[in-house]
Amino acid sequence: MRGAARGARGRAGQQWPRPPVPGAGPPPPLLLLLAVLLGGAGAQYSSDLCSWKGSGLTHEAHRKEVEQVYLRCAAGSVEWLYPTGALIVNLRPNTFSATRGLTVCIKPFSGSSGANVYLERTGELRLLVPDGSGPGGRVQCFSLEQGGLFVEATPQQDISRRTTGFQYELMSGRRGLGPALSAPCRPCSDAEVLLAVCTSDFVVRGSIQDVTHVPERQESVIHLRVSRLYRQKSRVFRPAPEGHGHWQGRVLTLLECGVRPGHGDFLFTGHMHFGEAQLGCAPRFSDFQRTYRDAEERGLNPCEIGTE
Repeated sequence: MRGAARGARGRAGQQWPRPPVPGAGPPPPLLLLLAVLLGGAGAQYSSDLCSWKGSGLTHEAHRKEVEQVYLRCAAGSVEWLYPTGALIVNLRPNTFSATRGLTVCIKPFSGSSGANVYLERTGELRLLVPDGSGPGGRVQCFSLEQGGLFVEATPQQDISRRTTGFQYELMSGRRGLGPALSAPCRPCSDAEVLLAVCTSDFVVRGSIQDVTHVPERQESVIHLRVSRLYRQKSRVFRPAPEGHGHWQGRVLTLLECGVRPGHGDFLFTGHMHFGEAQLGCAPRFSDFQRTYRDAEERGLNPCEIGTE
């Protein structure tokens, strides 16, 4: 397997016929036929700058092909039907900026099976998503400098019902990750709280109304009642039925954090990942007020926000 990873660099899985040598005359009919057949095999794969979809049935059963997949987008998906052989998924941003400092997050499709997903660097493999990891895969994040994605099909008696797939997101640096994905259960430092207020997709003041645990997805759903809406980029929070200037919504965190309903107001921050609101820093509002005012007095606030 590691040998396949080492030898995969630069292979495209499709071997196109060489162009004819000048003066050698037209290519033999056999080469023309081979070009047509290989062209037809390539047509069974579809991709754009953001997403790729392909089928392992284009591989000969006795060969372990390694396909190269190139995606140039901030977000998209990979879907591999009837997986056989392996894929190398090359992810890059859709700009000319350097890849240094980029973070990649992947989220397996529900029911994804038939292959293991690895982080690969110079032939060394680290398992990210095992084959058949469950109905709701956990989000996995890594720096693009740590390596790329290597997807290897697992031996199957019957591949007819196997589909491996995942969504991905690329972010600059660790923007959007914060403790929610890097260390989700530890409290944020004062500096992290102040930065989260400025950079999060949503910032609200509110209380926890209820918590629903979802063991099969290793997630907890936190139902919030919001009294002050500072910012939201997506419609995570909507007006409460009773009105009175309140909103309601839900955010996600990991089950292992053991979140429970409680009294008091908190400042909830976080980011949108794969269409869902992921909880970031969430200090008690009184603690946030103290932190903010102390930083304000020293002129260290990265941005301004109401604390009343």
